[in-house]
Amino acid sequence: MSRLGKMPSWQRSFVVISMLACSMSGSLYLLGHEFQVQRSALGNHHILAVHGVLAMIAILALGSVLPFHLKAGLKSKKKWFSGFGQLSFLVALLFTGALLYYGPVEIREGVVMTHWVLGVLFFIVFLFHSLLPLNIRLTDKQKGMP
Repeated sequence: MSRLGKMPSWQRSFVVISMLACSMSGSLYLLGHEFQVQRSALGNHHILAVHGVLAMIAILALGSVLPFHLKAGLKSKKKWFSGFGQLSFLVALLFTGALLYYGPVEIREGVVMTHWVLGVLFFIVFLFHSLLPLNIRLTDKQKGMP
């Protein structure tokens, strides 16, 4: 690791792949179950179970980066909005996911909608934070300095 907060390649791959896989499986279920797009294929229990397992793996990935990546991000003062946005959305997704499984039936419909809206927002913020080259630091040479 040469830069502050930069993850080893294996860890970055683990985080990106697990978050993308969880987001994609949730999106597939959302399309099938809520929006009736190929409901029999996408809105079935199998896709939901895959999403749950991938969410558990994504939580492991998140736990693997929190101790050093969050601290390094605070020190670097870069990507705070997207970083804390992701963290906030993930905490809310964990909470609403637990409510979907363990919560009372009376609030289920509201929790379903809240969970998928948060999931879509998380996915957008995740793409901006981790995959798009935001806040690229220019070297002195690129800035035109000797």
